[in-house]
Amino acid sequence: MRATKLVIQLKHLRYKERLERLKLPTLQYRRTRGDMTEVYKMLTESYCKSVNLELELHKKSVTIGHNLKLVNSRCHYDLRKYSFAVRVVNIWNSLPDSVISANNVNTFGISVV
Repeated sequence: MRATKLVIQLKHLRYKERLERLKLPTLQYRRTRGDMTEVYKMLTESYCKSVNLELELHKKSVTIGHNLKLVNSRCHYDLRKYSFAVRVVNIWNSLPDSVISANNVNTFGISVV
């Protein structure tokens, strides 16, 4: 927020307007993109096996979309509902196959944009 105020021509505008003028992504977008990058690393085994969270792949061989679909688990309490392993499932499953089939983390991060 402070960095966008350093641009003298935009100093008088509100924060969202400064972001639009500078064409910078919002914080929510950056967090979601970071979450998707972490899920990609976990599923492609870029991490150590002990780091893997409760991300369960669909066992069906035929799925609509890509072949790395995650199982959406039910949550009864808000404590678990907003955790990483639950909040990323719907977003991950909605990504197109062209994004999921990236060769490495760098090309995945570019294609999510």
